[in-house]
Amino acid sequence: MRLIGLLATLCVGALPAQSAFAQQAPSSAAVRSDVAAQPGDKVLLKIYREPDLSGEFVVPESGQVDFPKIGSVRVDRISTDSLRSLLIAQYARSLRDPAIEVTVLRRVNVIGAVRNPGFYYADPTVTVKGALALAGGVVPDGNRNKVELLRGNKRTAIQLSSEPSLADSPVQSGDQVSAPEKSWFSRNTALVVSGITGIALVVVTIIRP
Repeated sequence: MRLIGLLATLCVGALPAQSAFAQQAPSSAAVRSDVAAQPGDKVLLKIYREPDLSGEFVVPESGQVDFPKIGSVRVDRISTDSLRSLLIAQYARSLRDPAIEVTVLRRVNVIGAVRNPGFYYADPTVTVKGALALAGGVVPDGNRNKVELLRGNKRTAIQLSSEPSLADSPVQSGDQVSAPEKSWFSRNTALVVSGITGIALVVVTIIRP
């Protein structure tokens, strides 16, 4: 009987343990228009009734984007609202009352156990959780309890729960979101339990008088 009890203990110990992470402080997902575009981002320019002048423009390391008709504009030192005002003034020299919309698309990297890892361009409404959705979401073998956000040089654990957390805050330029795989035991719990149960039955059969 002691042997059976020991095997049962091993079986329970093989089950995955829940990792605990401190809940991050809630953060607003409101659209930010006061943050300048960064190298690697894209500037989405839409000019009403001017499809030839509209388009997506990648921000180079110099921070200067070449826009159709008006030439080079430094975009990495002014807010999105200020950039829109500047472009309206520039295009007003050749267009009558130009209706212009400017959106900065943030470049984010989603890696690990997601369906489609890679680089994505996210508009200001996309949250950290939304970046995972852009990549197709966490796969079944992925560990949703150990998702990490690398922002600058700081790694932060985030929770994908219904409670407000860092996962619900807007992405920032250069963010990297990673979802690791579950441990081998977590991915093969049924196999481990089945194997230990089989061993227990064999032992019981052998020692049965």
